[in-house]
Amino acid sequence: MISRKNASISKCIIHKVGNKHNNTKNAFSENEVVFDEASYELMLPFLLRPFTSAVQSYRFNHHADISLNEINTYSQQLFADEANFIDISKHVVKHLYEQSNSAQIKTGDVLVVLFEGITYNEITTNAIGIFKIENKVNFFQTYLENNSYDVLVQKGISSKKVDKGCLILNQSDTEGRIVFSADNNNYDTQYWINHFLNIKYADDANSHTQQYIELCKGFSEDILKPSYGNQEQNSFLAKTIDFFKDHETVHVETFKEELFEEDKHKTLFDDYKKTFEGEKDLVIRNQFDVAELVVNKEKKKIKTDIKLDTHIQIKLDIDAPDASSEYLERGYDDDKKMFYYKVFFNSEG
Repeated sequence: MISRKNASISKCIIHKVGNKHNNTKNAFSENEVVFDEASYELMLPFLLRPFTSAVQSYRFNHHADISLNEINTYSQQLFADEANFIDISKHVVKHLYEQSNSAQIKTGDVLVVLFEGITYNEITTNAIGIFKIENKVNFFQTYLENNSYDVLVQKGISSKKVDKGCLILNQSDTEGRIVFSADNNNYDTQYWINHFLNIKYADDANSHTQQYIELCKGFSEDILKPSYGNQEQNSFLAKTIDFFKDHETVHVETFKEELFEEDKHKTLFDDYKKTFEGEKDLVIRNQFDVAELVVNKEKKKIKTDIKLDTHIQIKLDIDAPDASSEYLERGYDDDKKMFYYKVFFNSEG
């Protein structure tokens, strides 16, 4: 995570990116943005907010040579000499335009920003931000005419969240320059992550923990839910989170021993792991350290509701992984020809 407590914007420019499939062209600014006090005070937290809670970082990637990664090259040039800020920002937009290989890729405003005073791992550095605003919102504007107020509808940028953004730090480790990315419109993630930025997760505990939890979520959705129902799916996810909370290091064999009672379930998990690794083009380690921040973040995303077609929902507590098996029974009523859940309890809250 980064801190924006002492951050400031030193340079900012706005261009518009088109889509070559829709015959919409790029439009470039020739001058940097000159903020007034109100717009600056709103813009700075708006741009940096997505990264203050980001746990995982990325590194630039290229199948042949990292020096051929366009955004990596442009960021190096900018960090070395800010005098070419406007020209390099245009190259960034042109590169983004070339990645619009589908008609569904939206046009929008592109902000290229230089930040100072970004703190990461107790080190303060400068950074480059690239942001794409794809969606505009309607808002009412009131105005005075002939001694009466009237109203009209205008479109503008919502100050709540950016659609897509990346933050490139002027800081590197053994894997390369540190990059953060945010994408609130996940329908075209490949376009932003793989094609435009061409980045991959850092090879660290954050990444290993994230990948394993994603594996478990996929296994629960694709294997457990269709075969054994929502109760087994949610129970498995709760036990997965509980395992990660109780262990500083994950050993895959230990994980399987604690979560699966039957060998056939271990085999199903192993088979799914191989498929998952092939589809994601990654190899999940058999042993890795747990990143607590990632576990806590992923825990919040996991839904443990059992939604029934009779307009009843059962919400399971992810912090009580054994409650489902102890106090919830699933069965079938021959008279009603319907499934049922039986819930045991001592008192109502």
